[in-house]
Amino acid sequence: MIEINLLPGKKKKAATGAGFKLALPDFQGLLATIKNPWLFVVSAAAIIVVGGGLLTFIAYSTRLRVLNAKLADVQAEKRRFDAVIAQKRQSEKIRDSLVAEINVIRGIDADRYVWPHVLDQITKALPPYTWLTGISVAGGANVAPGAPGSTAPTGVDSTGAPQVRVWITGSTVDIQAYTTFLRQLAASPWLTDVTPATTSTVVEADRPLTAFNVAVRYRVADSVYIRTVPLTQSAR
Repeated sequence: MIEINLLPGKKKKAATGAGFKLALPDFQGLLATIKNPWLFVVSAAAIIVVGGGLLTFIAYSTRLRVLNAKLADVQAEKRRFDAVIAQKRQSEKIRDSLVAEINVIRGIDADRYVWPHVLDQITKALPPYTWLTGISVAGGANVAPGAPGSTAPTGVDSTGAPQVRVWITGSTVDIQAYTTFLRQLAASPWLTDVTPATTSTVVEADRPLTAFNVAVRYRVADSVYIRTVPLTQSAR
């Protein structure tokens, strides 16, 4: 086909091909249309500031919600621990009250069974052919603390138990029995500070005897040596 251009000086643009072409905006024309460039700069700055403030607000709002959730968890945990601490303090008050009552009971019972333990241990330590002529508490009293008519103990030890010194007088026909008696007294868990005071030879019924005087001190034995039994038993 033949085409004739009837308008001289103008050429027809060639037909564009069938492809996608990216065309950038005409910034120069856009800038040319702006009559006041400072207004554009201020508008752009305002958009940036508002956008930045909005993003900051969103970020801090999200962080605030997270912190509020953590605060609620911490407050709930605190209330739980407050209840536990209050219960612990109440238990400590009950424990202190019980300890005080136990100490009072121990103070009352500290000197109630001194004399039975002393007599029991002396009896167990007494060897054959040896007899006693007297047992008395140091200080002149003939009764132990806790017994009727007893005097105040001479003091207390580190455990609060009364310090009681006992004088033991007796006689034996065999000097070896006397040394055995001292050794068995020293082995007693209820007696300590076994000290032989005096020994002398006396004649009774035409027989020479060894008279002795021994000082011992009462102490509370370790718990492994203490055995408790009920005062009453049910009869079947």
